[in-house]
Amino acid sequence: MSTWKQKRFWEQVTVTESAGRFAVELDGRKVKTPAKAGLILPTRAMAEAIAAEWMAQEDAVNPHTMPFTRSANAALDKVQLQHNEVADMLAEYGDSDLLCYRADSPVELVQRQSDEWDPALDWAASELNARLQTRQGIQHQRQDAEVLKGLQARVRALSAFQLAAFHDLVSMSGSLILGFAAAAGWRGADEIWTLSRLDETWQEEQWGPDDEAQAEAEIKRQAFLHAKKFYDFS
Repeated sequence: MSTWKQKRFWEQVTVTESAGRFAVELDGRKVKTPAKAGLILPTRAMAEAIAAEWMAQEDAVNPHTMPFTRSANAALDKVQLQHNEVADMLAEYGDSDLLCYRADSPVELVQRQSDEWDPALDWAASELNARLQTRQGIQHQRQDAEVLKGLQARVRALSAFQLAAFHDLVSMSGSLILGFAAAAGWRGADEIWTLSRLDETWQEEQWGPDDEAQAEAEIKRQAFLHAKKFYDFS
């Protein structure tokens, strides 16, 4: 296994603008993606966040401390090249959305799911023109094809940078509707993350917390919050 790490060679980190797009330069040299594409960014806010990450590097570059850079790289090197495939994969979450599959007991959990998840489905019906139907149990039942088609079109309409962020909002929450809700700012990202964890929280209340599971959930929560910030900067 290689232990080579890129050393910091630059003194100055600057943001440049050309034709309404932005780049980050290290001593006048534009940053490129791992695939050697130009790291051309849609907003100054994103470019400044990435510039701050490069400026914060000390002796050796540590990609794990550069989440905005990594997300932008993914948008350009991966998502941009297979945009519709990624969009369609995410749109499929609508047909088995977390919010639609409800417990049939105990009554307290049934009520909590209704109280906390129904408002998100109501928001989607109003703002996305997409009324998804709830089911009891875990057996898959297809949603209305026209509703799913409309949601798919909305996902496909996202830019590569938005879609890179949206991927994490949806896949980490398990819900296309919560992904849209987070992107739109329906509620705070932390609150939406908590909604996605309703079943896990219920189990913890019944049986007590598991330290390992909680640590893993916190890592995912931080990634979810980052995805929301990256979406907003897109």
